Amino acid sequence: MTDKALTRLLLIEDDVRLAQLIQDYLSQENFQVHVEHRGDTALEHFQSTQVDIVILDLMLPGMDGLKLCSALRERYHGPILILTAKNSDIDHVMGLELGADDFVHKPIEPPVLLARLRALLRRSQAIAADAPQEETEELVFGQLSINPKARQVRLKGEIVEFTTQEFDLLYCLARHAGKVLSRDDIFNSMRGIDYDGLDRTVDVRISRLRKKLKDNPHQPHRIKTVWGKGYLFVADAWA
Repeated sequence: MTDKALTRLLLIEDDVRLAQLIQDYLSQENFQVHVEHRGDTALEHFQSTQVDIVILDLMLPGMDGLKLCSALRERYHGPILILTAKNSDIDHVMGLELGADDFVHKPIEPPVLLARLRALLRRSQAIAADAPQEETEELVFGQLSINPKARQVRLKGEIVEFTTQEFDLLYCLARHAGKVLSRDDIFNSMRGIDYDGLDRTVDVRISRLRKKLKDNPHQPHRIKTVWGKGYLFVADAWA
């Protein structure tokens, strides 16, 4: 028995046997697991204040996982990990576009799932628990302001909504304004594991940042791609 606070996890999986396996395993690893078997009822019963992390299956009755992911993102900014039996780049990109943070493929290996969950939780808690003092200061670039304490971004006075991972990526880039960050640099910062040259998570999130920050996706001038090297946040491009 441990006094450490339980991590509250919502598992949305229609395979009852698999859901039970995951619940039993994670319950031994300091997780309090609530299970839903349908997408529509999961959304109906969802309370963001009672969830630290979400595991979401793609193939669900009532509402499919991609639609549910998008709906959850309207009210929840914590980590979402998707379970998928599909090995499709299209499904992965769509999931990331809709706000997912990571994927685990079926059949599930519980230790791998646990490692991914812990990596996502470490990243989502990093600013509050472990960030250096200078990382709590508001950053201002012309008409763009990034406030890490309030986790709020304003562009031309208007609030721009970001998921937890999108905000962290933007803040990471902005803190290193004028410096090219490689995908490996960003990937380590976002997930705490090495970039393997294949994962498209960073690229998809950069695309989402550009869209939300009104940066031309074909000729970006605010968050530039430096081919073969990485990404560059341009400090003087926010007038």
